[in-house]
Amino acid sequence: METTLAGHAMETLPHVTWLGVLIKAIIILAVISAIAGFGTFIERKVLAFMQRRLGPMHVGPYGLLQLAADGIKLFTKEDIIPQNANKFIFMIAPIITAATAFIALAAVPVFPDFTIPSWIPLLGGTFVPSIAADLNIGILFVLGMMAAGLYGPLLAGMSQANKWGIIGAARTAVQFLSYEVVTGLSILAPIMLVGSLSFVDFNDYQSGGIGSWLIWQQPVAFVLFLIAGFAETNRTPFDLLEHEAEVVSGYATEYSGMRWGMFFIGEYANMITVSIIAAVVFLGGYSVEGIGWLTIILKVAFFFFLMLWVRASWPHIRPDQLMWLCWKVLMPIAVINIVITGIVMMV
Repeated sequence: METTLAGHAMETLPHVTWLGVLIKAIIILAVISAIAGFGTFIERKVLAFMQRRLGPMHVGPYGLLQLAADGIKLFTKEDIIPQNANKFIFMIAPIITAATAFIALAAVPVFPDFTIPSWIPLLGGTFVPSIAADLNIGILFVLGMMAAGLYGPLLAGMSQANKWGIIGAARTAVQFLSYEVVTGLSILAPIMLVGSLSFVDFNDYQSGGIGSWLIWQQPVAFVLFLIAGFAETNRTPFDLLEHEAEVVSGYATEYSGMRWGMFFIGEYANMITVSIIAAVVFLGGYSVEGIGWLTIILKVAFFFFLMLWVRASWPHIRPDQLMWLCWKVLMPIAVINIVITGIVMMV
């Protein structure tokens, strides 16, 4: 009998309780935060290898304790609030960025479902689902929450009473709003083929093996989604939000300590979210039994590595080139791809 994620979800749905969802949310928050922090170490090591350097080496063996050192530095660094800043908005902006990134992860299958062993007191026997919120509009919800993440950098730049911060916030709004259009249009064609916004349905649609993956039917949409994903996660060559080559730091110019760190925890969490969406929508997703969850972990790891690889290989682009690429190249191609997909489906 064919076992699909949809069937599996229906079997386990009666066992899903508020406690299981709460445990899942805590696991997502804890594990993704750790992965986001460890991702900074991996990025520095990968870039160092590609540029024939050593990277972090002095703190712990092979620099493995560099992550702990960075965390201690962020937690103990002085939290400075500019004198003329709007203090409430200034303080809440980083929380918005991190919160929207983690809320978006609530609707994607991050880890396999499991049942807590019965011998564990209080929590024993609790079923923990693979998706914290199994929505039938999962893709729309995730894209909407990632789009809401715009308010974090925008409010941060506007509240700090710094003209460079305001300019950085404006540049952030322009880039995010522009590439949200490309993201939505790129993923619309696969949605037309599957006829659903649910990640479960996307996974089941591609359950026939590698030949049924949507990347073969929608290669243009896949490339467009990847490019827009780089722009929405502030990755090179589209890292104009907080540009490392500039003297100032864009919308984060006046931030320090853990508030500064929360912006980049949100960035790495969004990198993981984009990687999961690309893996589930275009690369076959995962299966319930066997090594299905191992395969999706490998797919997500590949996309994460790809983002680091591109950073080491491609130069930065100018803001005018960024907008030219979005509105004069990517958006027309996305619209044409949707029209062609509709025509093929009708024929």
